[in-house]
Amino acid sequence: MVRVLTGATLIDGTGATPVHDAAVVIDGDRIIAAGPRAATTWPATAEIVDVAGRTLIPGLIDAHDHMASHGYSLATRWGLEAPASTTHLRTGRVLAETLAMGYTTVRDAGGLDAGFKLAIEQGLIQGPRLVLGIQIISPTGGIGDSVSPSGHACCAVYDPLLPNSVGNGPDEVRDVVRTMVRAGADVIKTATTGGASSRPGHGPLDAAFSLGEMQALVTEAHRLGRKVATHAHSALAIKDAVRAAVDSVEHGIFLDDEGIQLMKEHKTFLVPTSYPLFWLEEHAPQMHFPQWVLEKAAIIIPAAKQNMTRAFRSGVRVALGTDAGVYPHGENGGEFWSMVTLGMAPIQALQAGTINAAELMGWSDRVGSIRKDKFADLVAVNGNPLADVSLLKHVQFVMKDGVVYKDEISSSAAKAEQ
Repeated sequence: MVRVLTGATLIDGTGATPVHDAAVVIDGDRIIAAGPRAATTWPATAEIVDVAGRTLIPGLIDAHDHMASHGYSLATRWGLEAPASTTHLRTGRVLAETLAMGYTTVRDAGGLDAGFKLAIEQGLIQGPRLVLGIQIISPTGGIGDSVSPSGHACCAVYDPLLPNSVGNGPDEVRDVVRTMVRAGADVIKTATTGGASSRPGHGPLDAAFSLGEMQALVTEAHRLGRKVATHAHSALAIKDAVRAAVDSVEHGIFLDDEGIQLMKEHKTFLVPTSYPLFWLEEHAPQMHFPQWVLEKAAIIIPAAKQNMTRAFRSGVRVALGTDAGVYPHGENGGEFWSMVTLGMAPIQALQAGTINAAELMGWSDRVGSIRKDKFADLVAVNGNPLADVSLLKHVQFVMKDGVVYKDEISSSAAKAEQ
């Protein structure tokens, strides 16, 4: 069936001038034409969907999410407070809600197993198109090592679909990469530093994999056709990761001028995950986080804001990642706002969450812009997101693969007629 969205202002994601009174023609799951309505043709039998007064943009892409993460408490993180089935159903709801927020493609950065991707593809549940990292690969003691703060490993449950992701030395690291690929990894997620909440005594400046281990990991991942996303905070760890030819640096808290230059030379993407900085600043006091988490956050937040601003202004390639799951799912749209707050132009932020993220994943031929032959992934908002990027916190219309999953436009029109 051919469907035509008409009357909206079209921002196609490429950086081209917005087109007023546009038309987007969709046949099945693909876009077959897009441009000014007066210059676009379609079959007389096509279904017309009036989206006048709205702005159409490409389906949004989140390059760093944790869809199966539902809280910080130890009981939650180690799967002790609810049956696995309950947790899986909660994850299914998060997937559907994330799609309804306009994210038609999501790269999960660890914790989501391949069964959810199959369930979406088979129509069992609703959700975005998924690119899976499966588990975070790290050395012993790294953020992928599931040991409780007390030192006990009793709570680490190794699901066959979420296999052990710890490796030491180049040979073991290569084997773990192969294990993740066997488990369904579309991208290899790893870490060259600790994190803010991993465990006490292990922080963002603490080293994880060596340069040699990283080189082995990246070489094996690329040999198997997988890109590499690297959690890295310290300046040295970021530079080691870039020298090892990773495809993206996640977070990049202490990114320095030398690291910025290296990333530009290697064309490495930065996935800044900036919204959690603001969310934690506002909500951490009420969340009853352990003192060691609060102490790390107090160091990380101001440094990250300063360094992200410098990176944005320097021209480092940026892809949007929300890091949802670190904060409650449902606030993903805040990442656009936070990137603009830290100095990015609204059009750059929108491109970070569309065409840039598609390029990072190697999917530029499928998603990221409203162009002929790409998947019919489209989102509509009331107003102009280039004037007010916070509009992306709540979208009114979501289409993925030519199927409408959210339509507040038609329902509003129907109510107005009653």
